[in-house]
Amino acid sequence: MTDTTNTPGADGGDALVTAFNAVGADYIFCSSGSEWAPVWESLARRHRDGLPCPQYLDLTHETVAVGMATGYGLVERRPQGVLLHAAPGLLQGSMAVHGALLAGVPMVVSSSESTTYGDGPGQDPGGQWYRNLSVVGGPHQIAQPFTKWSNEAASVHTLPTMVTRAAELAWRAPAGPAYLNVPLEILLEEWDGREAKPIVRPGSTHSSPEEVDPVAQLIREAENPVIVTETAGREAGGFEALVAFAEAWNIPVVEPDSAVCGNFPRTHPLHAGSDIGPWMDEADLILLVNCRAPFYPPSRRPAKATIVVIDEVPQRPHVVYQVLFADTYLEGNVANTLRQLAKRAKDLDEAAVAVRRAAQEQRHADEQAAIAAAETKAAQAEGVDPVLVAATLRKLLDGHGGIVVDETITHSRVVKRHVQTADPDSYFYVQGGLGQGIAVALGVKLAARERPVVLTIGDGAFTYNPVIPSYDASNAYELPLLIVVFNNRVYKSMNLNHRRFYPEGAAADTGEWLGTDLHRLPRLAAFAEPFGMHTETVDAQEALAPALERALKAVSEGTTAVVDVLVTR
Repeated sequence: MTDTTNTPGADGGDALVTAFNAVGADYIFCSSGSEWAPVWESLARRHRDGLPCPQYLDLTHETVAVGMATGYGLVERRPQGVLLHAAPGLLQGSMAVHGALLAGVPMVVSSSESTTYGDGPGQDPGGQWYRNLSVVGGPHQIAQPFTKWSNEAASVHTLPTMVTRAAELAWRAPAGPAYLNVPLEILLEEWDGREAKPIVRPGSTHSSPEEVDPVAQLIREAENPVIVTETAGREAGGFEALVAFAEAWNIPVVEPDSAVCGNFPRTHPLHAGSDIGPWMDEADLILLVNCRAPFYPPSRRPAKATIVVIDEVPQRPHVVYQVLFADTYLEGNVANTLRQLAKRAKDLDEAAVAVRRAAQEQRHADEQAAIAAAETKAAQAEGVDPVLVAATLRKLLDGHGGIVVDETITHSRVVKRHVQTADPDSYFYVQGGLGQGIAVALGVKLAARERPVVLTIGDGAFTYNPVIPSYDASNAYELPLLIVVFNNRVYKSMNLNHRRFYPEGAAADTGEWLGTDLHRLPRLAAFAEPFGMHTETVDAQEALAPALERALKAVSEGTTAVVDVLVTR
């Protein structure tokens, strides 16, 4: 703690703002609640007096607040502040907080409660806490299952260092949200001005040479090794380190369907697609790099491969059931471990390397030919095929440094395969429940204002999103997005499961498919019109490319554009 002179009117609101400032938060993402008046007053004073503080974003939905913090954290990889309203606001935002946990994004989430209910000294907290807002055990009990750490700040004197602790815990591997309950009475309590010490980046952990050398020898002796990764690109420097490692040893890289970010250039000759199946019987060495769930079903064990797990925290404490079949662990910082292994790519059997390189080049050529064939078929089909939408986006974004945020379900494989992102931080798949995509994309745009950000989203996922609060945030903070809706007018994933579980059931006999029909929805692009955004609806092939070009131009000029594409499947 650093002793500072108390300023007139200093209270818990000041303590919280200075704490967020000390932890290096660029933003406070807030879905407003009546308990945050002390924070607003502190910010007003700091703005008036020219004192440093995080930028405050006034957002009108909890999912938008948390989702934007998630998107920002995916790019910046540093903890930000999130303020929600009481236990109900925490509950409303809980899906997005859980999504941040799955995405590995650090943040400090706070909400509040009352501890006196108007029966204590000092200012009246308001009857709403007594009647409606409080929960037994406090909101920190609610947050515990979907955060890394959850606690209550019981004193204004410990509040700043509690925020510091929450941020430091959130930042360390596996990164994720920490929660702090800050009672309103604490926010209103007089503060003596003792501030928290600024936090610094976590130190790097390293696998020792004694651990790395045997793994390098395993790779040297392997005839048919493969790298499988889900989130190597989420780590700072991980994308580049994985490319260098794969190239040094000439090892193919598989990004399975469970991959949630761009980890390796999909145009690279060593990219081996998304299907781990062909390797399950043939690989003699599988290197799992940041993989939480590489095999499905979990009991599906590779036939003969030695399995090396490279992950700073391979056994994720928030994953309920996890099977890796590891024979060896390298648990240091992933980028550093990959760089160490790349340096050891010496004394290779050049003949064996040439054989597997030739085999991978053929696989890659076959995959590129299959992609081209699928796109040709889509262009010759009636109506607008989803493959054509993804391919058109790829061509449109080529050379523009675009970032794709994906919240599709039935079309997610199409998006990954045909958009073919190739740069670090150029693809993110929204984690957790549907309905966060627009907010996450807004947060990504906040962190990368100079790059075009495209949200690909299904019509079902679009309806789950808080659309109006998201559009409001886009306009208020000048965060233009290109939103492309893959609209097949149905909850396709639900329908597919119904057909799969009951292929000869009553629904198949009568055609009564419940829980799937979205034909009754109005034009989805129209919701953006009151906000002055660019809107288009596309139902013909010849209209697709011009519509997307106009939309991207509108985005480059500072306006969010929504293109609702009526796809055929």
